[in-house]
Amino acid sequence: MSEARPYGFEVVRLARLEARLVVYDWAWARDNAERVTENWRRRVAGQPALFDGPVLLACDCAIVGEVCRLSLFETTYARFLAYRDGGSPDGHVANAFAAIVPWSADGAVLLGRMGAHTANAGQIYFPCGTPDPGDVRGESVDFSGSAGRELLEETGLDLPEDAPEDWVCLRGEGQLAFLRPVRFSDAAATLIDRMETHAIREDEPELSGIVAVRSAADIDAAMPGFVRAYLASAFDAGARARRRRT
Repeated sequence: MSEARPYGFEVVRLARLEARLVVYDWAWARDNAERVTENWRRRVAGQPALFDGPVLLACDCAIVGEVCRLSLFETTYARFLAYRDGGSPDGHVANAFAAIVPWSADGAVLLGRMGAHTANAGQIYFPCGTPDPGDVRGESVDFSGSAGRELLEETGLDLPEDAPEDWVCLRGEGQLAFLRPVRFSDAAATLIDRMETHAIREDEPELSGIVAVRSAADIDAAMPGFVRAYLASAFDAGARARRRRT
């Protein structure tokens, strides 16, 4: 079910997400090889820890009712960065990724501020990452597994065993952000303590800090558009639900 477009993003509630790997001839990347090389040189000069490994991008997305069917293909991280940094110019390829949205028992959403060595340094994100060949299972791409893995790697949090697999798709700015809201049984302070303890144990943690958001008033300019759009939609829905109960 599609909602309004907060921050220019379409918000679509999904009951099922199906993703598959396909072969795709990406003409933009082939025709802009010099731009890709130069962009990568500039990026690595500022952030030497970047690694040009294989990633998966979307070349087709069809949403019918509450079911999304997504097609992805393999390319390189350097090509993806050049495409994204250039504003996703051809319109046929999208950055599709999955993320767990951790909700605490006392109603906070927990996000992380990206470390200085990452491609999105300083931005406030849900734990997420671009899918890669390690997420492929036969012809399918395991978005749920990708999101759970990123959550564990970045925060040390395991998904609750009974967590429902409902998705929200945020579509805009050349992105397809598939967010899976999950309610944890602990309060925000307890979860933050666990996340910070995990970061201390890491040699080079992805996150430089944890941010708790409790209302739309906490939405920050350091959050990318899809994060702001989700939070605005979620807290607006919560406010409407409370008004109906009174």
